[in-house]
Amino acid sequence: MSARLRLVADRTAVTGAPPPAADPPQEEPLHEEPGPGAARCLGLYAKLAAGVTVVTARGEDGPLGMTVSAVTSLSARPPLLLACLRDGSRTLAAVRARRAFAVHLLREEQQDLAGRFASPTTTAAERFAGTDTRQVLGVPVLAGALAWSVCLTEDVRRYGDHHLVVGRVAAVHVGGGRPLLWHDRRFGALTEPVPDAVG
Repeated sequence: MSARLRLVADRTAVTGAPPPAADPPQEEPLHEEPGPGAARCLGLYAKLAAGVTVVTARGEDGPLGMTVSAVTSLSARPPLLLACLRDGSRTLAAVRARRAFAVHLLREEQQDLAGRFASPTTTAAERFAGTDTRQVLGVPVLAGALAWSVCLTEDVRRYGDHHLVVGRVAAVHVGGGRPLLWHDRRFGALTEPVPDAVG
């Protein structure tokens, strides 16, 4: 028994008074106020302009892929990309299991491809049907994208209903053209001329 506990017990025995109550835990102010509803948050997120990408990975039964708008650069040295993938998706499971994935930045004329890889009713075979696909470091890579990279999975962490996937860029190709954009729940494109870049 510590000295403090002995002191409290001795005081109770002598005076008959109960031991002093512990201070109630202090809650953080942010936890006391309810946050905005999901609909309002989605309204905010819709105003974020983003390039449209397709993330692919090798599944047990063949290639898998999904359309993703939350992809960003994370670091140049080492070269890291960050992608947000929906919890429960087969593509995410393949990324975790195979430890590799590809990110394709789509061209403005690839709206149909983006819609096909985003459709929840389209099977993996239907998504890849008619596409020119090759293997790079064991990962399915779609031909014709504005740019693509094959990444080795560095880290996967769940936040809410998505997982943050950090990938180390192992192979990269950059072509020319205009990117396909997503803003306010619809596709868009740049209006300014874009110089061609090949790499």
